[in-house]
Amino acid sequence: MSVLRLFPEAATPVLDPHERAHLAALASLDLMTTSRLVALQAGRSPSEAFAIASGEQQPTEPIAALFARNAELRSRWRSSAKRNQPQEVGARCEEHGVSVVAPGDELYPPQLDGDPRRPAVLFVQGDASVLDARRVGIVGTRNPTRRGALTAERFGAELAAAGVVVVSGLALGIDGAAHRGALAASAAPPVAVVANGQDRPYPKRHAGLWAEVAEAGAVISEWPPGVAPEPFRFPQRNRILAALSELVLVVESRERGGSLITAREAGERGIDVFAVPGPIDQRSSVGTNRLLADGAAPAPDVETLLVALGLDHRRAGRHRVDARAQPDTDGVLALSLLHDRAQSIETVARQLGWELGRAARALVVLERDGWLVEVGGWYESTDPIGAGSRCDS
Repeated sequence: MSVLRLFPEAATPVLDPHERAHLAALASLDLMTTSRLVALQAGRSPSEAFAIASGEQQPTEPIAALFARNAELRSRWRSSAKRNQPQEVGARCEEHGVSVVAPGDELYPPQLDGDPRRPAVLFVQGDASVLDARRVGIVGTRNPTRRGALTAERFGAELAAAGVVVVSGLALGIDGAAHRGALAASAAPPVAVVANGQDRPYPKRHAGLWAEVAEAGAVISEWPPGVAPEPFRFPQRNRILAALSELVLVVESRERGGSLITAREAGERGIDVFAVPGPIDQRSSVGTNRLLADGAAPAPDVETLLVALGLDHRRAGRHRVDARAQPDTDGVLALSLLHDRAQSIETVARQLGWELGRAARALVVLERDGWLVEVGGWYESTDPIGAGSRCDS
């Protein structure tokens, strides 16, 4: 078993490879939670804790009381310990390029050191030291509007271009869009906090995005390879995402969801929460508008976040990164008419002297590539300046 993965690279380890493998195996056990893992390790080494969990040693009084409260727990730990022997779990970590990072390690994120629910272990694909940079968490609904997804992508790209690490959860919707934007900037590396083992990217359709984030930055989990994305793990994941961020931005959120849990976790830690305002009749804005009513700060643009971080670069002429495909000649001409007002295909065709088919093709391509949105036959720019009145003159 390679020491390089069980010991984080360029770090002074607090555990030897033997104990680190036992710690990873403990985190693999069925029904394991953060609090149970902490209780098992109280005053003992990971190998001693694993011996108790597997039934090789008699439990201490606190663990016996835990078993008494949950009759299933003892049998589930014993049976899963047989399937997750330390050497095998360590080999799985090695196979998937996962470092086992314990509190006290040089690469254990300092942002988590004083956290009231500090993870007892982290599993890292990539380089956890990227968290030494400035950090913004971006979260939101898994079912965003097209404009919401484009907004998240733009925030991700512009924050990364300003040297800010984008922290998100690799979920569908807003999370994935923010990560794609950050990757497109090819600047500050992104960080993902996930709720399962790194051998099974979730959701499956984000497997490629997962690999890109791990290659450019880091994918961090509280759970080792082999652990499934069970529902109870996601709220636990959200506390880590919040704790790693200097501020949290919610782009779109429905009335309930994980992004609101992340916002609450941030608030409990004294981390500022920002929200992108949205239409009051749009379900995907119910949660964000409620956050604003409850005291979250509005974030109409990325400069607002940079000012909050003390990184306002507007006077320095900071380059704005756009992840969208550049429009062709017809697209540029059509966009020139849509920067300050929404217009119909007929209006665009008339003003440019085009046939309707040519105008329709140009607008459809612009909508596909994220430059426009179509609402009831009217096309409007996704650039915030372009949200003007409809005028068919």
